[in-house]
Amino acid sequence: MTIQMDPANESSPSTEDNGELEAGRDWFHGAVVYQIYPRSFADSNGDGIGDLRGIISKLDYLHKLGVDVVWLSPIYTSPQDDNGYDISDYRNIDPIFGTLGELQELSDGLHKRGMKLVMDLVVNHTSDEHPWFVESRSSKDNPKRDWYWWRQPRDGVEPGTPGAEPNNWGSAFSGPAWDYDEATGEYYLHLFAKKQPDLNWENPEVRAAVYDMMNWWLDRGVDGFRMDVINFISKDTSLPDGPRADGKLYGDGSPYFMSGPRIHEFLHEMHREVFAGRDKPLLTVGETPGVTVEDAVLFTDPARKEVDMVFQFEHVALDQEEGNKWRPKKLELTELKRSLGRWQDALADRGWNSLYWGNHDQARAVSRFGDDGQYRELSAKMLAGVLHLHRGTPYVYQGEELGMTNMTFGAISDYRDIEVLNHHREATTHLGHTDAEVLAALAPLNRDNARTPVQWDATRHGGFTTGSPWIAVNPNANHINAAAQVDDPDSVFSFYQKVIAFRHEDPVVSAGDFTMLLPNDPHVYAFRRSLPGVEILVLGNFSGSEHTAHVDKSWAQAEQVLGNYTSRPDLLLKPWELKVFRRLG
Repeated sequence: MTIQMDPANESSPSTEDNGELEAGRDWFHGAVVYQIYPRSFADSNGDGIGDLRGIISKLDYLHKLGVDVVWLSPIYTSPQDDNGYDISDYRNIDPIFGTLGELQELSDGLHKRGMKLVMDLVVNHTSDEHPWFVESRSSKDNPKRDWYWWRQPRDGVEPGTPGAEPNNWGSAFSGPAWDYDEATGEYYLHLFAKKQPDLNWENPEVRAAVYDMMNWWLDRGVDGFRMDVINFISKDTSLPDGPRADGKLYGDGSPYFMSGPRIHEFLHEMHREVFAGRDKPLLTVGETPGVTVEDAVLFTDPARKEVDMVFQFEHVALDQEEGNKWRPKKLELTELKRSLGRWQDALADRGWNSLYWGNHDQARAVSRFGDDGQYRELSAKMLAGVLHLHRGTPYVYQGEELGMTNMTFGAISDYRDIEVLNHHREATTHLGHTDAEVLAALAPLNRDNARTPVQWDATRHGGFTTGSPWIAVNPNANHINAAAQVDDPDSVFSFYQKVIAFRHEDPVVSAGDFTMLLPNDPHVYAFRRSLPGVEILVLGNFSGSEHTAHVDKSWAQAEQVLGNYTSRPDLLLKPWELKVFRRLG
């Protein structure tokens, strides 16, 4: 593939049909996406790791839930250093998950049931075992040397020793963002693990190879991509040192790689080379850490032809001191409303929101935003209603529809996540913290909370596997599981069915305006959605005590169309109660 560059710029990429919506582009406004983390979803062969055959066995479950799209976290060939986000072959399936034939069977099964398949796209980096990187590191004059970020050691410092790295950036998984290659005497950049070298998107050959791979997957019937840290692909080519805060071992390089100088150009080019002209509805969502609302408008404005929506992280940093997930703090509801409301307002006229409480990188929603004790079921239902009735496309992370909770890990040996293991090592060896201190800080927000296996029934290992699971199943699977919920009309699962059906059936949810109400109320989340002639009011009590919603009292006479308690004609909210009213006029 030969890439012809447009004279695109940040404010207005040039397109042949700028401002025109592609046919069916807005189909996702009324859709719900379900994320599967394959190694923890369902194991069909007893090896303790979830697989494609396990997913295939649960297609009727997903269809019954009512979702429209299934997004798979990576299943490509991988050394599994970061559970598949380190890819060594983009065009094949890792044997632990299955085969290309089984993926085709999964795709066909989804399409037969009216659902779409979205794959994870990880192209900021590859595995160090990918043939591209193997060639790149083989010699300084290899044709693929410039496919990655190679740099000389810092002047005056012994190569391979601390401080010799080309700049002071830290990796997202602890340690420096550079690794020394003794054979060639240079360092390569890895914003994540050492086995995840960053691709150099400045090289047009890299971009052409990525686009060719994406087209290959779309030609096989895939319906789109969730794009991992896609706003990291454009970097300031001078790679300057980043500011280093007190108490930090490394500098913050994010100003030089988050939504970098050519990011909009690259995404517009990707759209043109991969998605333009295809005649079926597709979905593109970019994971964009650190994105601003201003940039999100540019990314998601349909006229610019970049991506359909982005994942932003502002609201999932509000329960952390200075954005440090290992320093958790109490979430203030007023801050959550201020954040989500700002994104609703900013993308009201141009662009589109993605809506989520959790995913494979976040703690369990009901433990984080709700009450996973006495009010687990009620708060799980309330969280579903509040999230899904915003303007945007909601995402359900596997097990969320069951009210699955955080896990209790007793020792560092119980964890599997590279982020956790690296942080524990660094904190106990270089930062002077005790094992107990680090374990306490890890507990609330670690990623393994979300990666324990889906709880299918009350049998051994929650029905996930007949073997030994790769990570322990939460012991509460004996009473929190799918088998106990799918036919129970009062279950969390059944409530998710109702919320999803409401989104599908009422245009005000997918197309209506959004107005935040009661922004300063510390307990009640309230907003209105409206279209000409119809409006709904959504009320959620984020507390374990009763509170009255101080909105227009006439709403108490409106029809209550959704709730997690028995309907009552008033504005009093019981603990963790959700009330949704609808009226005409």
